[in-house]
Amino acid sequence: HERLEKDIDQVMADLQAGRNLDLAKLRDGVDAMVDSILRNPAAFTWVKELKRRDEYGYHHALGCAIWAASFGRHLGLEREEVQKLALGGLLCDIGMIKVPLEMLSRQGKLDVEEADLVRRHVAHGLEILEKTDGISEKIVEIVATHHERHDGSGYPRGLKGEMIPIYGRIMGLVDSYNAMTCVRPHAQSRSPHSAVGELYKLRDTLFQAELVEQFIQTCGIYPTGTLVELSTGEVGVVVSVHSLKRLRPNVMLLLDRDKAPLRSFTTIDLSEREFDEIEAVLRKVLAA
Repeated sequence: HERLEKDIDQVMADLQAGRNLDLAKLRDGVDAMVDSILRNPAAFTWVKELKRRDEYGYHHALGCAIWAASFGRHLGLEREEVQKLALGGLLCDIGMIKVPLEMLSRQGKLDVEEADLVRRHVAHGLEILEKTDGISEKIVEIVATHHERHDGSGYPRGLKGEMIPIYGRIMGLVDSYNAMTCVRPHAQSRSPHSAVGELYKLRDTLFQAELVEQFIQTCGIYPTGTLVELSTGEVGVVVSVHSLKRLRPNVMLLLDRDKAPLRSFTTIDLSEREFDEIEAVLRKVLAA
């Protein structure tokens, strides 16, 4: 994580100084990150969670790379394809370095002209990639289409449905989820659980329903890092998600039923508990 973070910082500094994108530097960091996710998908997500309150720009890029790699792994893609997705996640918003800084740090909603300036980051990103040797067509596709939407309401071309390349559809979903869960100057961050619920509501409108459902399987209804209150009144944090029982994660208890900090933290496996009635209610709430 530290290595990739340092590489992102250096690459952005180079671009701001007018130098070309150093793709080899980024590839080394992405390879190490992909290897980490293939070994233990939850561990790298935890590191991202610890860092998510820092500077938005390159931490958003890092988060997109991590979630894209995790999603690609879940979809069963070959290692080379997971690497392309991860690198695409890292570069999808690279054009933001040419957007006026005051637009990116503005509090509150942007007006029409300001929003148009921000939207131009897609064209700026493609200009940067045109000057970069060794960039694959898939990564160019990701940068060009990650803001297109399933119902045709996206930009810059208003592509719809299957007109959007599959990697662009994947990255649009990943980019939106990561943005919702990060601290941004112009919008309040959501909890991972709330962001998952929002994506579910947007299935078959902004995002392809099948991809939304697969992405939720990647991170779980209650993603790693989510604070939860149990029916006993105890409070804990989700530490890992079961691949087959997404509503029954492993939870580390932090507070007792009176909300007092526990002296020692115990991890419980909710997949071993019987609460089918509660699960049925949760499914109805999510569907609503």
